[in-house]
Formats: sequence, C-alpha cells, structure tokens
Amino acid sequence: MAPTYLDDIVTHHRARAERDQREWRSRMGEVRYQGPSLLEALRKESPFVKVIAEVKRRSPSKGWIDEHLDAGALAKAYQRGGATAISVLTDEAHFSGSLHDFETVRSAVRLPLLRKDFTVSANDVIDTAAMGASAVLLIVAALSDEELRLFLDVARQTGIDALVEVHDHDEARRALDAGARLVGVNQRDLRTFSVDSERAAAVMTALPSDVVTVAESGLTTTDDVRRAGAAGFDAVLVGETFVRSADVEATVRSFASVAKVAGG
Repeated sequence: MAPTYLDDIVTHHRARAERDQREWRSRMGEVRYQGPSLLEALRKESPFVKVIAEVKRRSPSKGWIDEHLDAGALAKAYQRGGATAISVLTDEAHFSGSLHDFETVRSAVRLPLLRKDFTVSANDVIDTAAMGASAVLLIVAALSDEELRLFLDVARQTGIDALVEVHDHDEARRALDAGARLVGVNQRDLRTFSVDSERAAAVMTALPSDVVTVAESGLTTTDDVRRAGAAGFDAVLVGETFVRSADVEATVRSFASVAKVAGG
C-alpha cells in the first residue's frame, strides 16, 4: 500500500522526536500551565454551539490557504466574532505553521489556545504546556494505546487539556478507554484528506454525554454547524472557511450564533 498523508507526516515527526535528546521525566516538575482551560470553556453551559477558530496557512492537500496570513490580526477577529477558543497550527513542514504564529496569537488574545500539531512524544506534550497552550492535540490514528495513555497523563500533570482526535468508532473506543474527556471527531480522513460530512454524527453515537465533543473539518456553513449541534456536539473546529472569508469577524459570529437543538 502506498504511503498516505498521515504516514508521511507521522514518519517526519517521529524522526524529529528521535533526534530530541531531552529526558522528559526530568522536565515534568519544571512545567505547569496556569492559563484558561479549553475543556472548561467548552463545557460551560451555553445555548449556542461553541466555535474553535483555527489559524491555518496551508494544507497538504489544498496548498496555500493564505500565504501572507497575519496570525495576530486573524486571532483578534476570531475573538471579536465570539470564538470560544483558537487553534493554532505549529507544524511547519506540512502546514507552514510555526511556533512564531502561536506566540503571536498568544500575545494577541486571552482565549484558550489549542496547539495543533502531530504529537508523538512526551516532550511534545511538555513543550505544549511550556509555550502557554491550553491544550495539546492527540491523534488516535497516529498513536499506540500506550502512547495515548502516557501523553494524557503527561498533559494532566502539566496542567493542560488534551483534545483527543478520532475518525471512527474503534478510535472513539480507544480514546475513551485511555481516559479522554475532550474528544474531537475529524470528518477528514487523514490518510486520504477526503471529507465525509456524515462522519461526525455517526461517530457521535459512540461517545457518552459526559464527554465534551468537537466536530472537526468539513464545516463550511451555518447549516453544517446546526447539524453538528443537533447531533449533540458541544463545539465545532473551523479553519479554512474562516481564513478565506472576506469578513472574518462576521463569519465567525454567524457560526457562533447557531443555537443548539433542544435535546440535541
């Protein structure tokens, strides 16, 4: 079978992690995140579907979304539009993100921040807490069960949340077995980068009501957000649609104004 997008990206990051000679256990007591919690922000009672707005320059499948993106200005527009939190891509090789983008956003807003990257080591988790991120991304498809449990534990000990990303029922079960309390269902297949708009609602049936849930990818209209809310999702994560918008603030506001369906 030919290598997939995910295979290539994870191989790159595992090679990077292997070059990292830092002993993560000795760093554990040195890092403790003190900022706002992504989990608590998403858990807070609200009549509306919450929005995590993403700072995203490019993707491996579509190329540049906005090569000259101003991360700080974009983040401020997200905040004015009513985003509950902001996701910042820091993967440079495949998404042209950077730690500089993250630092710029952190200086520009006071919202919880998700570091969006391919986490493959305990040092990655500790680095995420050290840079002032509220949460780290853990992609179940890229990790073993042992790694998933370890990284969730390191996240807890450093004071950050973990958005555990799944794509199907089996990955949802693995996430829950590892102790995930914040689960994102990505409608984009990271092996092919194709989007299945029915995926989130289908996988949602495997997630208990006490888990905070986020629908990711393929949400381009308020109707998409409405369907996510009706399926029971607490939040949506949107990047490309916002970055490409002619009026970012207004577009974010329209998404953040979608009411949850009663009983959804």
